[in-house]
Amino acid sequence: MYVGIDVGTSTVKAAAFDGTGRQLAVAARPVGLSMHGGFVEQDMDEVYGAVVAVLDELDELTSGTAGPVELAGLTGQGDGVWLVDAEGRPVRAAASWMDGRAHELLGQWLADGTFETVFRRTGSAMFPGCPGPLLAWLAAHEPKSLDAAATALYCKDMVFQRLTGAPATTDVSDASMPFLDPRTRSYDNGVVELLGLTRRRGLLAPVSDPVATAETRGEGLPAGTRIANGPYDLPACALGAGVTEPGDGLLIVGTCLASLVATTDLDLSGEPAGLYISLDRPGHWLRAMPAMVGTAALDWVLSTTGVRHEEVDALLAATPAGANGVRVLPYFAPSGERAPFVEPRLRAELTGVSLESTPADLIRATCEGIGYAARHCLEAAGLTGSLAVCGGGTRSPAWMRLLADVLGRPLRVVEGEVGARGAVLAAAERYGVALDTGAWTRPTEVVEPDAGRAAYYTKGFAEHLARLAEARQRARA
Repeated sequence: MYVGIDVGTSTVKAAAFDGTGRQLAVAARPVGLSMHGGFVEQDMDEVYGAVVAVLDELDELTSGTAGPVELAGLTGQGDGVWLVDAEGRPVRAAASWMDGRAHELLGQWLADGTFETVFRRTGSAMFPGCPGPLLAWLAAHEPKSLDAAATALYCKDMVFQRLTGAPATTDVSDASMPFLDPRTRSYDNGVVELLGLTRRRGLLAPVSDPVATAETRGEGLPAGTRIANGPYDLPACALGAGVTEPGDGLLIVGTCLASLVATTDLDLSGEPAGLYISLDRPGHWLRAMPAMVGTAALDWVLSTTGVRHEEVDALLAATPAGANGVRVLPYFAPSGERAPFVEPRLRAELTGVSLESTPADLIRATCEGIGYAARHCLEAAGLTGSLAVCGGGTRSPAWMRLLADVLGRPLRVVEGEVGARGAVLAAAERYGVALDTGAWTRPTEVVEPDAGRAAYYTKGFAEHLARLAEARQRARA
């Protein structure tokens, strides 16, 4: 049996697989997010406790049926700042990737050229919730927290250290934003200095290249279980969906709408946006455009309109393309947008709404707006090959059909715990365990676009870009 652990932003999951990639069981537990005044934080002990709990539950679910754990792979949410002491214990709450406290600092860096300089050096377009702005904010406002910390980790690194007792490390995928030079695969000290963090350079975790391995101490997994730390959730999902050939892409329709395209071409020109995620294979990257809001935008509309999730498919089917004139720019995140452009003050806009508009119109317009945002990201990332899609949004067949139409291309739908699956494949590669990756990453179905609706949405996408350009101007005023 193979175990994949995915430490998500709102849910921690552990999945068991057999040697053919068949998913045997899944255990999940929600974890809290504290939101106040633009601050978004998480309790590290709660997160780690949830990891142990889901592993214990998974053991009960598979007891007597699946055999011993051959190896485990770990993945989880990226970015943010998880400050720990030398024993791996938290010195304060973790600052989430969704955190917006550093938006004014990022605004200064956008204005004075620091933001662009960092992108030209590392391929990382910073956003408020990434480690650069967050560490700089903490250095200015909470220096004692940094003084007390031994390392500024990422989520899965904290979990790995506590599960194994291994020294604090991170991998090249998590380290990609914003300090890693993608050419040398080591930290760019010039960027550290540029962000005013030279004094705090020692907080950056050593980069383990390839990903770190260790044996577990006995919490959640049997003592001595082989486990690998990484990559983080975006590249893990790409592995789990079989996206490894240059030009092929993945769209993750989850809390974060993430667009990823495999590439061997490192191009640091053009509008600074997204990032290049370094992979275990030198010379290979994922051109990533992780937009801030995916299913969270739809969840907000559903909550506001009082519509249940199980009603969405019927409402989408009953509402025509174009949502009877209602349009949504789906930029609901309190920290603005980060891909395929960075606009910290951008907010969502609803237009074309009247007393005749229905909840179905608002829901379809939101799904269409998310689809347009995805198309924008995928085009900016350089998609030329096939496109896989995964995440919670795949549970809605009607939304998948709508996305295929808006994107104008077939969707290879990959269901199940794709990130956990990718974590296992990464661990197997690291340990030299031969697995049939074709069988492990086979799509559940392929959704073809409707030619007529795809043509309609091509025009709609051009209109979306025009409205977005106007909204970005207003956000800067």
